[in-house]
Amino acid sequence: MPIVIGGVLGLLIGSFLNVVVWRVPRGESVAHPPSSCPRCGQRIRPWDNVPVLSWLVLRGRCRDCRHSISVRYPLVEAGTGLAFAMVGWWCGWSWALPAFWFLAAVSIALALIDLDVQRLPDAIVLPSWCAAAVLLVVASWNPGGDALWGALSRAALGALAVGGSYFLIFLVYPRGMGFGDVKLAVLLGLYLGWIGWSAVVVGWFAGFLIGGVIGVALLVTRRAGRRTALPFGPWMLLGAWLGLVAGPELVAAYLRLVGL
Repeated sequence: MPIVIGGVLGLLIGSFLNVVVWRVPRGESVAHPPSSCPRCGQRIRPWDNVPVLSWLVLRGRCRDCRHSISVRYPLVEAGTGLAFAMVGWWCGWSWALPAFWFLAAVSIALALIDLDVQRLPDAIVLPSWCAAAVLLVVASWNPGGDALWGALSRAALGALAVGGSYFLIFLVYPRGMGFGDVKLAVLLGLYLGWIGWSAVVVGWFAGFLIGGVIGVALLVTRRAGRRTALPFGPWMLLGAWLGLVAGPELVAAYLRLVGL
């Protein structure tokens, strides 16, 4: 059931994320005006706004002017549905599930915005600190079982550790890292710390490793130069999710490999 409900919820959230990704970097409201065709201005009818299905039925075109609608819209909806389903499978029915569904939605929105405009908007990142803190308190409450209050203090320390390390890098080499990355690191540190210190280590290291591999690949294929500014947010997010899902297992495997 968490997988099915997560998939359906993710499709609906994905439709909203398309609005967020387009409007937030432009300083526009995500609530008003209602979505409309960018060419003819006709408002999108409710039955033409069903995630994925409407795009397929309309064959990727506006019902009124037949203007092409980017395939990115259904891909974001389907991708969010898949991400929510996978989080549902990973968490199961638990009080932590809303917290990680929230992180999945924020991750998709921020990754796409950073790829588009190389910014991580404060309008998303800063409110997410508060939302994540509240949701992790709920996740730690765990009525009927053992409360996880110790995880909250670890989450706070994780935010300080990850955010602080990124801030030091920003001070030493500001051209290589934006301050938006520092703010995002605080959010990711909260979640990584809540899971455990193994998650913090893997999530921190994996972000730099993945970003470095992507950067080298772009240089080798000549799709970027030494002075090309590249978004780092998507790789931070991907590395953090690797730490969340597999951090303890990866650290344990490494320790076995080195004989510790």
